[in-house]
Amino acid sequence: MKIAFIINDHDTEKPNYTTPGLGYAAYKRGHDVYFIGVGELSYASKGHLSVRCKTASEAKFNSQETYFKAVQKAEFTRISSEKLDVLFLRNNPADEIGTRSWAYSAAFIFGEIAMRNGVLVINHPSSLAVAVNKMYFQHFPEVVRPKTIISRDHDEIKAFFKKQKQKMILKPLQGSGGTNVFMMDKKNEHNLSQTIDAISRDGFVIAQEYLEEATKGDTRLFLMNGKPLEVNGKYAMMQRVNATDDIRSNIHAGGKPEAVKMTDQIMELAEIVRPKLVQDGMFLVGIDIVGNKLMEINVFSPGGLNVSGQMYGEDFFTPVIESIEKKVNFKKIYPDYLYNSRLATL
Repeated sequence: MKIAFIINDHDTEKPNYTTPGLGYAAYKRGHDVYFIGVGELSYASKGHLSVRCKTASEAKFNSQETYFKAVQKAEFTRISSEKLDVLFLRNNPADEIGTRSWAYSAAFIFGEIAMRNGVLVINHPSSLAVAVNKMYFQHFPEVVRPKTIISRDHDEIKAFFKKQKQKMILKPLQGSGGTNVFMMDKKNEHNLSQTIDAISRDGFVIAQEYLEEATKGDTRLFLMNGKPLEVNGKYAMMQRVNATDDIRSNIHAGGKPEAVKMTDQIMELAEIVRPKLVQDGMFLVGIDIVGNKLMEINVFSPGGLNVSGQMYGEDFFTPVIESIEKKVNFKKIYPDYLYNSRLATL
């Protein structure tokens, strides 16, 4: 199997990240693995995807770190969608905001080309195009979401603030990783207009119900093919505990990961979101849970699979690659029959 991973950039991808872990698991299973920065994508005159990429296959690597460092040092080579079996879109568009605006939508646009060339593209690129901002989250059932409004109107947001007893979360419609997320309450109410202005400068503002359980952080759970990712009775999940005096539990924002047990409540939330994720072709996603509500659904490049593996002493990467292998086999058995969106979560 020839599988390629799209990442933001070779220089910013860390060897211990989730995507290099997936690549290393595929490499260990004998597959040809390629890494593509968003800037290396191109469209060839013959109508197919043509990319510059990096790969490492000449030596035997004993760890994910040594493997990916070799990838980063490798010279660029070129491959086309005519030779690929799988294209895994693992870049984060939010990281491009304000720096490389041209890269924001590039991966799923070029992913559509690869899909038309017969490549299995995961997660499904058409759905990713819809999910590129947090409005996608509002399409899931109300029972799993905190009370939310999305607006640029100061009066509307201030009215929501009063309705929420002067305690709410403000964040941008576009973005991730805890960037520009603010908790507003009586203490900083005098900064409310200024905060709305700062966020709305780049688009719409999400005003969201504050959940008291958020003081304990959130729970990140990985779903594969719409179901919790499980190995030997252990789930790919972790509690992300807030840094001191910081409402953000994202690890890159200073949150600390801790082990957490699966509960019936978490399983119920996962089951509620499963039908839409399956319908949308969202193969591998991370859902973030606070109390009995979902705070976010990360469909682009959910991180922490490596952390969960280390925490529970299990390999969560290999089952992901094994699932992709089955999809490639199904595609060969049913040529030109299964839609990419269905195959992605089969």
